[in-house]
Amino acid sequence: MMHNTAMPAQAEEHPRAVELKDMAVGESGSVVRICAVGELGRRIRDMGIIPGSRLCVTGRAPLNDPLTIRLRGYTLSLRGSEAAYILVEPD
Repeated sequence: MMHNTAMPAQAEEHPRAVELKDMAVGESGSVVRICAVGELGRRIRDMGIIPGSRLCVTGRAPLNDPLTIRLRGYTLSLRGSEAAYILVEPD
């Protein structure tokens, strides 16, 4: 299955934004942008990860992939390759 995605990148309008995959366990912040388009972008948004969502990184697997986040009252696991498309402005 091929994903039509944009390249992960910093958003110029949010200079403090970091890729979700680079956040440490215990860090929290607000989603500022989803850089993925197409099927992957839709799937990320369908999971409830949309701009303005507050989230917290709650854990990582032994090799740092996948990572778990807490948002909207539930826990979600994401691959690092998916988390790279989610820009978050840390608290």
